[in-house]
Amino acid sequence: MSYTKVDTDEVEPVADGLRFLREPLDCEQLGVSLLSCEPGWEGKPHDHADGDQEEVYVLVEGAAVVTVDDEKVPMEAGDALRIDPDSTRQIHNGDEESLFVLAGAP
Repeated sequence: MSYTKVDTDEVEPVADGLRFLREPLDCEQLGVSLLSCEPGWEGKPHDHADGDQEEVYVLVEGAAVVTVDDEKVPMEAGDALRIDPDSTRQIHNGDEESLFVLAGAP
């Protein structure tokens, strides 16, 4: 089959509304996740230097700030942000629920 379709509501969240879609979609080189954030939620600071994986965060709903290497980057629905593998990143959600699509690949 040349495609894989998944109902994201049927993918179990791993933590705090984070749904990893790589395995359910049988992706070989692309990681993709959905992240539903409650008001005031903050993610853990992290990087992807070990896997040399750059990421793109697309904010589908809501408003948030992503701290990239100590720089605060405000985001609104429709914004996309690419982050280098070595950069530390942390999501700080705003006062409303938000929804991110996160994609990464080496």
